Amino acid sequence: MESNILTDFIKEHKLSYIIGLVFMFLSSYVQTLFPKILGNTVDILKTKGFQENRVYANIGYILLIAAGTFAFTYIWRNLVIGNARKLECYLREMLFDHFQILSPEFYSKRKTGDLIAYAINDINAVRQTLGPALSMAINGIVVCVISIYSMVLAVNWQLTLLSLLPVPIMVYIMIYIGGLVKRRFKRVQETFAAISDRVNENINGMRVIKAYVQEDKEVEKFEKLNNQMVETNLDMIRVSAFLAPLIEICFTVSFVFNLIWGGNMVLKGRISLGDFIAFNGYLTMILAPVISIGQVTTIFQRGMASYGRLNEILRVKPQVKNDGSVRDLPKASININKLSFTYPGAEKQALKNISLTIPKGHTLGIIGKTGSGKSTLIQLLLKLYNVENGSIFYGDTDINEYKNEAIKNGIGLVPQDNFLFHASISDNIRFFKDVYTDDAVEEAARNSCIYDSIMELSDGFETILGERGVNISGGQKQRISIARALVRNPEILILDDALSAVDTVTESRILNNLRTLRNNKTTIIVASRISAVKQADEILVMDKGEIKERGTHEQLIKKGGIYHEIYQYQFGTGNFGSIS
Repeated sequence: MESNILTDFIKEHKLSYIIGLVFMFLSSYVQTLFPKILGNTVDILKTKGFQENRVYANIGYILLIAAGTFAFTYIWRNLVIGNARKLECYLREMLFDHFQILSPEFYSKRKTGDLIAYAINDINAVRQTLGPALSMAINGIVVCVISIYSMVLAVNWQLTLLSLLPVPIMVYIMIYIGGLVKRRFKRVQETFAAISDRVNENINGMRVIKAYVQEDKEVEKFEKLNNQMVETNLDMIRVSAFLAPLIEICFTVSFVFNLIWGGNMVLKGRISLGDFIAFNGYLTMILAPVISIGQVTTIFQRGMASYGRLNEILRVKPQVKNDGSVRDLPKASININKLSFTYPGAEKQALKNISLTIPKGHTLGIIGKTGSGKSTLIQLLLKLYNVENGSIFYGDTDINEYKNEAIKNGIGLVPQDNFLFHASISDNIRFFKDVYTDDAVEEAARNSCIYDSIMELSDGFETILGERGVNISGGQKQRISIARALVRNPEILILDDALSAVDTVTESRILNNLRTLRNNKTTIIVASRISAVKQADEILVMDKGEIKERGTHEQLIKKGGIYHEIYQYQFGTGNFGSIS
């Protein structure tokens, strides 16, 4: 977390913080009036022929103290603790925004459960530290300072000093145990992240687990993680549980000193009984804040551990540069010039010396074996990874001169992994944007050949999909994803193996719709099946990161190379005329 994040938040809410702190001090001060008034009342009752009106007046003061404490505490808790809740929301939104700008490389190295732990446990720990814990600490310090001052001034400084002798020991205990708690809480957060990740993987992969009859094995793995979670929490509790009892023991010693020394002072007439009762009241009043400060130390150390983790994640910078200034993608050709690329941390090149021009309005087909570099080329066109200047141009402008948002807004992508949200089909096609009308959504569904399947469902377009579209087939998921891209009507449309789960008849219908719909707009189709690309204006055959062949379907068949071999393997004949 950058150092100015909390500063900015506090500046934005400084008025409520100032008012809250003022009422916090008032509440603490009013509380410390009670022991003195109680002691004064006892002394009045000991006096022969005491005046009842003075007793009633003191009773009235006590009731006023109670009412004032209630009112002031209510106000500062609403302001200070309320701000802590706002801070929690502020940090969670900031973290979520940060997740949105991070590059794919970041997510390839991080587990989902760990990221969830940041957004839930760590932010909650920071909120507790800067809300309840900080409030208890300030309130406790104020009460302790005023109480000690009153004990010295109103009763006896020697008795005060003797009663507070165990305090240095308490401070040492709090600091030492707090350090242990911080280290062990960090381990608790790590095990929480691991168990969250395991639950997430199992829920998403439940069909595979059941298909391979691995339920018992997965339960064993989960039990092991769960036991680790229990042990790490118990390790932390074993340490933190020492704190309150040790502080209470120290205070017990204080009370023993006070009863022996103070009782003797009362008997000798050096202090009144009322002063002795007031002194004990102040000492009791100090006990609760000191114990709470011990708890605050534990919470504070947890918060600092989480604060460090949040700092770590928020310091991660997006690997993909966004230094460009051009905000709109032009309606122009795409030019690739001697593009080579190696994934970060890899030794082998994924793409080698790719040169290519895709004229505006053309359809480009890309085919090749798995791992040939097809998807890598698409990811670079989308600027999901950094590319060297002079490698990719949209129109006459280098890709690095565009804002990343310009590229994403100008290109419609249907990826291999079709992610659908737990929402209605209509919302999934709209992607939750109200700018698209119902007619536009229906038209996109017709062009992606999913309209009839949707209308067969009981609620039509308002049918709620399960998480990741678990309640529909793979082909239906792909077609809904295609509709999501088509409703945007982008200048450049990329289908990254987006027809692999549909049958050849449906595939042919979708492609015919695209040829009509995408007239004068650029389309790139990455596929494993020749049937998906054979009508393209140009087809690239990629292998080992290089373009091995290029041309139209007919040209590549006649050439008799890799494309011809793929064709023969898929159709069992070299007679391409029968499927043209």
